[in-house]
Amino acid sequence: MKVKSPLEVYNYLPRTNCGECGFDTCMSFAAHIIDRSVTPLDCKPLVEEAKKDPKAKKKLEELLELTAPEIAEVVIGVGDNAVKIGGEEVLHRHELTFFNPTGFFYDVWDTMDDKALEERCERVVSYKKFYVGNFLTLDGFAVRCTSGDPKRYREVVKKVASYGKPMILVALDPECMKAALEEVADQRPLMYAATEGNWKEFLKMALEYKVPVTLRAKDLDVLKSMAVTFKQAGVKDIVLDPVTEPLGEGLKGTFERVIQLRRTAIAGQDKDVAYPIMITPIAAWLIEGDEVTKSYWEAVIASMFIVKYGDVMIFRSLDQHVVMPTITLRFNIYTDPRTPVQVEPGLRAINDPGPDDPVFITTNFALTYYTVESDLTSGGIKGWLLVLNTEGLGVEVSVAGGQFTASKVKELIEETKIEEKVNHRYLVIPGLAARLQGAIEDETGWKVLVGPMDSGRIKGWLEKNWPPKE
Repeated sequence: MKVKSPLEVYNYLPRTNCGECGFDTCMSFAAHIIDRSVTPLDCKPLVEEAKKDPKAKKKLEELLELTAPEIAEVVIGVGDNAVKIGGEEVLHRHELTFFNPTGFFYDVWDTMDDKALEERCERVVSYKKFYVGNFLTLDGFAVRCTSGDPKRYREVVKKVASYGKPMILVALDPECMKAALEEVADQRPLMYAATEGNWKEFLKMALEYKVPVTLRAKDLDVLKSMAVTFKQAGVKDIVLDPVTEPLGEGLKGTFERVIQLRRTAIAGQDKDVAYPIMITPIAAWLIEGDEVTKSYWEAVIASMFIVKYGDVMIFRSLDQHVVMPTITLRFNIYTDPRTPVQVEPGLRAINDPGPDDPVFITTNFALTYYTVESDLTSGGIKGWLLVLNTEGLGVEVSVAGGQFTASKVKELIEETKIEEKVNHRYLVIPGLAARLQGAIEDETGWKVLVGPMDSGRIKGWLEKNWPPKE
């Protein structure tokens, strides 16, 4: 994005404050364009005027160019399950944030028997991991042509498409690729991959079927040359694969090529290579060793490039020791580092509590909240959980920083009307907030009990301390 201030965007807008965009003012709308929650096309008067007036059309085109991300955004798939990759603005997430999480695609192949294919597809579709208030899932399938038979490949692609997930079509043979595209082009799969040997056929198919295409070359000059050729021919949706090598000097070379591509695109402002980058951790299965060793290296490769510029990846292993760390790392890297992850403050009823059950308090930092909520729920503890707005900070930090205070606790008690729900006036505070015990008692009139520092010990603590002794 070449503009950094809402005022720069505001000058391109109608400045009538009509509210059709859903915001009160054009300046507010401009600010949301900067944070990428809307686009200039969401300004209805601007779009309508561009349809009638060539000058207005040029103005809109200029604004779209100025607000476009530095790395092109490519969409794989259609509908609610579509995966957006690329679209990044910066080299380092602390400068802004990383917007589109790395796409995770898992391979199936056309020489699998039908039962094995169905089982693997089901595993990908059904995978779901709850983490910090979110369900982490897998994005789609990479359907590999290993038979060399266009008819069989088409059949398998059709079957995989029925699961509703986005697909990467992995076939270097143009005939096999064309057969698959004839079946599923309307679902917008990503073609993989155009090379020095087949690029002419792949270029024709990219234009004919209007689907994104991956360009693959280890030599970055060749990769750039192909990108320029495809772009000049009218292909906009391009992904670059600088070839993933799994070990030693090969892996080092892969890392250097990826860094060079992204730095050249953003720092060097070279639009010829400003496209999403494909990484193939599945390359780890080419090394010698047992399956555990290969899957381990797959996780290592994926982790390296989730952190450094990998926009889409193809995996083999569905083992938990590969999937869990990589999806968790992806979530953490693509969470805005400038905004703490937080939940709504208020009151939660845990395990259907009654008026004689304890009242706990915690912060609205998501990791803290879900840890406490999980420990209470899994421990079968009935209780009321007050969630204090600490601006997404944990207990110890918010106590030290003044976000967790006695006056705020009093306000929360009053807002949630917890006094109407319980027959007692006892509040259990976290051990890390012990220093606030007296202040909270003075401010609220409640008796404060200092609980354990670790919410996992609440159950044992309650056995000794609840109900409280007068």
